Amino acid sequence: MAMQFILNLFIATLWLLLQDEITPQFSTFLMGFVVGIGILYAMHRFYGTQFYLRRVFSIIKLLWLFNWELLLSSYNVLKQITTPKLNITPGIFTYKTKLNGDWEITALALLLTLTPGSVVMEVSEEGDMFYIHAMDIEQSKDAVIRSIGKFEEAIMEVTR
Repeated sequence: MAMQFILNLFIATLWLLLQDEITPQFSTFLMGFVVGIGILYAMHRFYGTQFYLRRVFSIIKLLWLFNWELLLSSYNVLKQITTPKLNITPGIFTYKTKLNGDWEITALALLLTLTPGSVVMEVSEEGDMFYIHAMDIEQSKDAVIRSIGKFEEAIMEVTR
């Protein structure tokens, strides 16, 4: 991925240098970068790796998903704490994950901990089992499991 990006910068710089202009323009460099994207996309199958912008779009998708889940869970927590009678049942449940790398497991644990209403308390030694504390186990367990599944898919798109 990094090599494709460096090659794209080289193509953009070469495009800039081959233009018949005395002062370099950012728009010329940007046009060369876009041309480099097209060239690299046409040639990416020869590198043996996936096209590098695919991973960039996956990262953007993961960040968008995190922000959306953060907004939804913040709304649910705010709704719970502003009701006159606190009607929650906190609890702990386990979740077996499909992720297997240290980066993947750490990313999932951090994303779950950063969303309000759930906290990853512990990860098993093997790294395949999460112990999660939910603010309201009766209502939010299904929502947490749903968001875990979405996070897992998005993390796998980024890392694999």
